[in-house]
Amino acid sequence: MSGADANAFAVYVHWPFCLSKCPYCDFNSHVRHAAIDQERYARAFAREIETTAARTGAREVTSIFLGGGTPSLMQPTTVGAILDAIGKYWHVAGDVEVTLEANPTSVEATRFAGCRAAGVNRVSLGVQALDDASLKMLGRLHTAQEAMDAVKIARSAFDRYSFDLIYARPDQTPAMWTDELTRAIGEAAEHLSLYQLTIEEGTPFFGLHAAGKLKTPDEGLARTLYDVTQEVCAKHGLPAYEISNHARPGAECRHNLVYWRGQEYAGIGPGAHGRLDIAGRRHATATDKRPETWLMRVEAGGHGITSDDELNSEERADEFLLMGLRLAEGIDPRRYAAISGRTLDPDRIALLREEGAIIVDEDGRLRVTQDGFPVLDAVVADLAA
Repeated sequence: MSGADANAFAVYVHWPFCLSKCPYCDFNSHVRHAAIDQERYARAFAREIETTAARTGAREVTSIFLGGGTPSLMQPTTVGAILDAIGKYWHVAGDVEVTLEANPTSVEATRFAGCRAAGVNRVSLGVQALDDASLKMLGRLHTAQEAMDAVKIARSAFDRYSFDLIYARPDQTPAMWTDELTRAIGEAAEHLSLYQLTIEEGTPFFGLHAAGKLKTPDEGLARTLYDVTQEVCAKHGLPAYEISNHARPGAECRHNLVYWRGQEYAGIGPGAHGRLDIAGRRHATATDKRPETWLMRVEAGGHGITSDDELNSEERADEFLLMGLRLAEGIDPRRYAAISGRTLDPDRIALLREEGAIIVDEDGRLRVTQDGFPVLDAVVADLAA
């Protein structure tokens, strides 16, 4: 990391509302049939930003991420009010990355133009699939054509854009995924987020899967689809810089790098998490997940935080390993030692190297191999033991 990267400070803002709940999604998202009072929520976001900035003191914000939920359902004036509040209570870097998550159903040229005018300079589109049958199965409200239209709008409005796809879907073959991914890369320009479909407890897909009504690829096929992902993206100049994220060199999502590198970020909005260094201690914060309850908490007390835990050195070190080893750049074992107060076990490192799960480069950085990524949790557990 460069010196500038080492001092990165990010702000994550969570807009919790969606038009519908996808059957695979376990994120903190909510459907409301009544109109959302966006002015009231904008004031609450600004209030929580003010309170958080009072705790952190002076910081230079290097990235902002408006996530959700579906943040593109916000009016540009709401987006502008949130970004103005961040600029009022912290210093914002001149080259700040400001990302807005968007669904193709909620994309309008006028809204995108308004968001760009408000300060957004990067958009991340939830495309998820390029064929209508898969989109219907995933519970998406847009068609493949609408998704591609949205990508074109994003391309015209923003210098930087990305979109997501979900693979390892029912009945998906390596040949089908190769074709879909190749088409996606032709539209993606610089960045793709590619996620294996996972069955999360508490979602409709979990019940269907348990009842045998939703069949996902077995372990062997899932691994083949993962390998296809790496090969096709690398061939087209978008290598993986993180397990699920691919970019042309220099086009990585700077905001997400803050998470994976174990740096500081403020979590603003319902259900947002943060990692803040206050008086030399790392704090893990979380806010109330329920939008209306969060709103009342902020209006009454200035913030919606429901947990604020000081992480000890062991917890910080475990988190550093878990997040940092997701990156192709890996971790610096010296930073692990500085955080944890102990060095990684050289015998465990030697064994994992022998098994082909990790490598140690000439700079001493420890990196997980392509063979190691599918069993990353086991690699992390072994190193942390």
